[in-house]
Amino acid sequence: MAKRDYYEVLGVAKNASDAELKKAYRRLAMKHHPDRNPGNQGSEEQFKEAKEAYETLADPQKRAAYDQFGHAGVDPSAGGFGGSRGGSGNFSDIFDDVFGDIFGGARGGGGGPNQAYRGADLRYDLDLSLEDAVQGTTVKIRLPTKVKCETCSGSGAKKGSTPKVCATCNGQGQVRMQQGFFSIQQACPKCKGKGKTISSPCGDCHGEGRKLEQKTLSVKIPAGVDSGDRIRLSGEGEAGESGGPAGDLYVQVRVRSHSIFSRDGSNLYCEMPISFVTAALGGELDVPTLTGRVKLKIPPETQTGRVFRLREKGVKSVHGGATGDLLCKVIVETPVNLSAQQKEILENFEDTLTDAGSKHSPKSHTWFGGVKKFFEDLKI
Repeated sequence: MAKRDYYEVLGVAKNASDAELKKAYRRLAMKHHPDRNPGNQGSEEQFKEAKEAYETLADPQKRAAYDQFGHAGVDPSAGGFGGSRGGSGNFSDIFDDVFGDIFGGARGGGGGPNQAYRGADLRYDLDLSLEDAVQGTTVKIRLPTKVKCETCSGSGAKKGSTPKVCATCNGQGQVRMQQGFFSIQQACPKCKGKGKTISSPCGDCHGEGRKLEQKTLSVKIPAGVDSGDRIRLSGEGEAGESGGPAGDLYVQVRVRSHSIFSRDGSNLYCEMPISFVTAALGGELDVPTLTGRVKLKIPPETQTGRVFRLREKGVKSVHGGATGDLLCKVIVETPVNLSAQQKEILENFEDTLTDAGSKHSPKSHTWFGGVKKFFEDLKI
């Protein structure tokens, strides 16, 4: 029976990426796995067919031969690059291929002695002042990280020597243990899953291929960042293993509390104390903003708690949108440490207010009227 086109089997286009191939294979493998379809011969055959297609197309050399010559290019009987083991592989092999990445099989080894691994991502917590967060800045940070060992060029082997294929796992990085019906695959204890051993380790990195160093970086902080924002620096994480790419560095922003302003999204808030004379008669105040001072006119008879809005004196968020406002809340301050003369003046002033009834204190009159009614109702 003629074999179906491998791309057709996986349901992908001929220019499909490695990630698309893997995704399609996993979907079919999960659907037709024999453990999920016991006794279903059709599903078993579809499973093997998908596995054979994926193993061929996932190998760049085999894929190139298949694209040029079709099945003949990868059929061992036709003298090609060698056939897939998908059709004759046992179920434990199939299980490893489908679930290896999930349970650590891919990282534990199996990639051969030349498999490279991406370095770990790192996180750095950066404290910023409100001014720097709003206006943007450039800061220098220093962090410990694993970098590629220059002495051995990342191989881990002493200069003049090279790593050797692990004799225990034959370079696979994994060993299989049979326990009754189940076959368990785990990282090779000899090479720790790397597929290779180093008889003469590098003196600087002790065979790891990487060493810990303090690295200084210049980080550009865009204007408008806030606590919780994260800046990604590609390739500034830990160096990869066996020549693999470096991980990324994530700078986590945390904005310190400010002595005057607080921030909520794009708006800034502040409390502004004024004397009761200014509140009563009105006046003009210098209000601080992050870009300088502005004049704020206080109208006569301003009550404590009133909020004045200064348009576009807030923050333009790094995530976009309009510039926020500065909201200033007025707090009428009660004078303290009064002299005898000042107390007498205030008492005389209070008398003039009392004589005028509710004319000067409408809120106070209304509130006390409500209190009086409340107590009267309690007597009923």
